[in-house]
Amino acid sequence: MNKIQRNRLVDSGFKYVGIFCTFFGIVMLLIFIGNILADGLSRIDWDFLTNLPSRRAAKAGILTAWTGTAWILGLTAIISIPLGVAAGIYLQEYGKKNRLAYIIELNIANLAGVPSIIYGLLGLEIFVRVLHFGGSLLAGAFTLALLILPIIIVATREALKAVPNSLREASYGMGATKWQTIWDQILPAASGGILTGIILALSRAVGETAPLIVIGALAYVPFVPTTPMDEFTVLPIQIFNWVSRPQADFLVNGAAAIIILLILTFIMNGVAVYLRNKWQKKISW
Repeated sequence: MNKIQRNRLVDSGFKYVGIFCTFFGIVMLLIFIGNILADGLSRIDWDFLTNLPSRRAAKAGILTAWTGTAWILGLTAIISIPLGVAAGIYLQEYGKKNRLAYIIELNIANLAGVPSIIYGLLGLEIFVRVLHFGGSLLAGAFTLALLILPIIIVATREALKAVPNSLREASYGMGATKWQTIWDQILPAASGGILTGIILALSRAVGETAPLIVIGALAYVPFVPTTPMDEFTVLPIQIFNWVSRPQADFLVNGAAAIIILLILTFIMNGVAVYLRNKWQKKISW
């Protein structure tokens, strides 16, 4: 067997290994989702969405969990989106391309892969102990904002990079300032990629549990939060609380809550895919 035949054999083998791995992953995912649907679909009703947590599984609901998730998601978006997009614009459009900029860019990319528990410890020290926010919604939102900021910054920079320099040069040639060019030309052209990155970052935040547990989010909250300084729980923590109990009825509740969380995540990811495809169709360069 010569070298060319060996390379073809390796290529063919890698293709079949890839097909097997993909098929295996899809089958496992379908089995997992099928079991969740079989266990929890019958439990989902209006009472389940509007009832407070209870020691009786049949009366327990996720009202405080999904309202806490909504609060956390909204506050995290308010904090992280302006900071992340502004940082991405500065690094790409204004920042000098020197060694310091390279180090900053490298560290931002590395921060996107840091385990979420590290951000929880950072949030515990800064927001809970130093700033005295306690185990509040605001402390949780700031912690998750730190978690997803690198993702938003990287996504913003990549979207801005995709805009051709000819668009900038044409705007400058018409007498526009740098900020006018960015605001009126570059950002509209890159908006699809930026929005996609933001939604995917928020999709990660909505499923995080470890950082919120570290800062003191509660597993049982008997009231709906009404201000950013209230204590809270979220869907992932509620799910963890239910599935850790030995009673079978609470396992059914946990499966139902997982379905709600999956629906929320799939909707957010679907919106991201739609925006990306819509943005790509508008690109004419």
